[in-house]
Amino acid sequence: MNEIAVPIVILAGGIAHRLRPLTENIPKAMLDIHGEPFIAHQLRLLRSKGARRVVICAGYLGEMIQSFVKDGHAFNLEITFSFDGPKLLGTGGAIRQALPILGDSFLVLYGDSYLNCDYQLVQNAFQNSGKQALMTVFPNQGQWDTSNVEFRNGKIMAYSKKNQSPNMHHIDYGLGAFQSAAFSDVPRDVPFDLADLYAQLLSRGELAGKEIMERFYEVGSLRGLTEFRSLFENGIGS
Repeated sequence: MNEIAVPIVILAGGIAHRLRPLTENIPKAMLDIHGEPFIAHQLRLLRSKGARRVVICAGYLGEMIQSFVKDGHAFNLEITFSFDGPKLLGTGGAIRQALPILGDSFLVLYGDSYLNCDYQLVQNAFQNSGKQALMTVFPNQGQWDTSNVEFRNGKIMAYSKKNQSPNMHHIDYGLGAFQSAAFSDVPRDVPFDLADLYAQLLSRGELAGKEIMERFYEVGSLRGLTEFRSLFENGIGS
């Protein structure tokens, strides 16, 4: 197994409104999947893909995640936590907060995503792109969620979660790669959405694209959680 040299960031700080009341007293990373918290399955998947170092950006009830995961020894990983602080910083703001412990380059995925793809391939594509960031995209065709990416000839032509067009047949897969320099204009201690940074980078010609053919799974919605639990019982996952 080729080990991934850069850290992988898990964005696990959100309030998870779509999962209420299930997440009133626990963060969604701790939702039960086949007798274990979701994050246990997510971390084992990352380790099987070559991850060595993981940074968890935590916010809402993040201490519960830290109490369970600890330093990552149980998952054969080195795990560090970065907490939002008094206010939630959003996906982009949380990464900006964690930059001092991330180094020059890193991968990022959402805390409710289960992405069974080749992470080393994504990292290699990012390194070869010469761009400040890379977004993975999936040929969604409006099937699993609303398509939000126009991807053509290996390039991202347009991306928006708010203004979709008929030319958008792909979706943001949920795994990104960044140079720390991509966050140079993101303000400190201010809520900021990673989607907005993707859009800014695309407008500056600094966003590469990589198509992924393996389906994504998520537990950020009741539909996704129900489906993932059912599929897991039938053999998906770790």
